[in-house]
Amino acid sequence: MLENCSQYDLLEAGCDEAGRGCLAGAVFAAAVILPPDFHDPLLNDSKQMSERNRDRLRTVIEREAIAWAVEAVPPARIDEINILNASFEAMSLAAGRLVPAPQLLAIDGNRFRTTLEIPWRCFVKGDGRFADIAAASVLAKTHRDEYMRRLDAEYPHYGWSRNKGYPTRDHRIAIRTHGLTPYHRLTFNHDIDQLTLPL
Repeated sequence: MLENCSQYDLLEAGCDEAGRGCLAGAVFAAAVILPPDFHDPLLNDSKQMSERNRDRLRTVIEREAIAWAVEAVPPARIDEINILNASFEAMSLAAGRLVPAPQLLAIDGNRFRTTLEIPWRCFVKGDGRFADIAAASVLAKTHRDEYMRRLDAEYPHYGWSRNKGYPTRDHRIAIRTHGLTPYHRLTFNHDIDQLTLPL
């Protein structure tokens, strides 16, 4: 069972991102402030949850959170500032939209930078430890998956409804066959030689 948050003295927002390792699409981040009595037995690190449970929890979180926000940083910006900084920017944008404003940010991971004047702490694998970070991971993941399904309708050759932009074999083969789209991150390695393919 997840701890609700990392501490109970300050109004805390959990923050997490989705889509850092993708070849295509924006990186998404969410920030969530949960009520202190929030509990749902299905809530976990979003990567450990089924798509059905993530979608169910998204509805619950968006209804019951004190505040939540989701932001995205597009591929061109990722190419400009790199994916790590784009992830920090997306989390900062989401956290900056919260009303009421949090007094502490609980960040999933081991690094963070922001221009926000809000104290923050990093937690390695925080999405498997604290419910507010896990909730942020669910919102970031579900909102990004929804976005990739919309892009899949525009560019159906890349299988984005299935791979969500990650560097799967089918995605790399599609890049070799059809080229790059405006949604691909140009600074990422799209080379098919990254895979072992039969000749």
